[in-house]
Formats: sequence, C-alpha cells, structure tokens
Amino acid sequence: MDLIDLIPFQNEFNKTYHGLTSNATHTSETPVFHELKVRRYDKPVDEVRDFISSKIDHWVGWELKSEKTAVGGTTTIRGEVTSVLLFGIKIDVTFGLFEETDINGRPITTVNAKAETRIESRGDLGESRRIIRMMLGALDFEFRHQQIKDEDYHYRSVDVNGPSASFQQIFDNARLHHQKKPEGSPKATAIEFKKRAPVQTIQLNKPAEKNGDTSHSAGSAAENGSSSAQSETPASAGKAVASRPKVTIITTKKNI
Repeated sequence: MDLIDLIPFQNEFNKTYHGLTSNATHTSETPVFHELKVRRYDKPVDEVRDFISSKIDHWVGWELKSEKTAVGGTTTIRGEVTSVLLFGIKIDVTFGLFEETDINGRPITTVNAKAETRIESRGDLGESRRIIRMMLGALDFEFRHQQIKDEDYHYRSVDVNGPSASFQQIFDNARLHHQKKPEGSPKATAIEFKKRAPVQTIQLNKPAEKNGDTSHSAGSAAENGSSSAQSETPASAGKAVASRPKVTIITTKKNI
C-alpha cells in the first residue's frame, strides 16, 4: 500500500485538481475517474441514439446541434450546454456511438463522450465532466439491465482490437485546450488582401456654344449630379467669334 492511499478525500482532491488544470474531458478505457469509463450496452445503436437525442431536447440549457451517421456505423451527436455555474458560458459536448455484432449475432453499442468549454482559463471547475456524467448516468439508469461489463465484452466481442479500438482511439487522442503545440510546427501566417486600384474618372468638356455676336466656352459639369461646374478659362472667355465684314457701295449721281 502506498502512502498516498492513506490521504483522506483523495478522490475529491483529484477531481478538484483535474477541474482546475483542464477544461476538456473525454471518456476512456482507463480514465482518471470511474465516472468517465466507456459505456457498452446490449442494445441497438438506434435506441441509444434516440434516448440521447430526447434527453438533449428536453433538458433545460441543452440544445441539439447535429446528428450524423457515418458509413462504417459510427453515429455522432453534438450538443451545446449553457453552464449556470460559469455564468452562461457554452460547453460543446459530443457523443460517439459505435455498433458491433458479438459472437451470438446480438448488437453491442459503445458510447463515448467528450466536452469542451469555451473559456480561455486552464480549468472549468469540473463543468465539462459534470455534463458527461449527467448523460452517462441517465444511460446507466435507463439501460441498467443491459449494461455490459469489461469481462463480458471481451468474451462476446469478435475482434476487441478491431474497429471498436480504432473508434476509441479518436476520443483518447482528443486534444485538450491550452495544450502546447509540438516544437517545429509552422506558425500561422497572416493573409493579406490586395487593395483595389482606384478608378480613374475622365471629364469630357462640352463643345462651346456659338452666339450671334460672341461665344463663350463654359466649363463642363461633372456627370450624375455634380454640384460644381468648371469656371471659364481666361483664354476662351475673351475670345469672340469674328463677325462678317461690312461692305459699303458708293454710287455717283449724274446731272440731268
């Protein structure tokens, strides 16, 4: 026996430490706490999926986001939970269901779960773990007579290290928040957008109007409601159109 086992309330201290140092929790075959143990039920995946979806729809603060079924038989249910303890912060929870057939041809449904809190701190006071415990506790109570233990699963399963193990590895390798990135990983580069070239406008001058005596060149006004008109240029303001020359005819009177 280790001396650590003699510490009173050891499990409670571990839960407090886990809640202050990480804000994402997922189920596993060898979890930190027994409440995060992977669940297996002697039920088809459709019944377990319908039960989880109905609980998300009826529980206060829970909202169903998506429900997808992959080709290999994997079903993913995503939900969003509003935490009262964290003053309304959202918690993203994901449930993964996998169905396999045992040696007797009966279905076995494996249930995994993970939760992520949308906060920048290192811990969420165990809220993510509480969200998972709520759903897994409801499943254990609903299918309490169909729950499969580890020793029964290893006896009934056709291939323990097959697709079920690959599905479990997805949740075991879930990246936690604030986990340091491996060294040598490329840094994100900023995306620069090219500015649009300015549009050049060309003003067209109207032809000068001709008058009977003089003609003045008026400036052209800008198109589409321009408020200011160009003033007359000095060169064209004083220029007048040349008038026709006057011809005088002189006649002589003859004396009669």
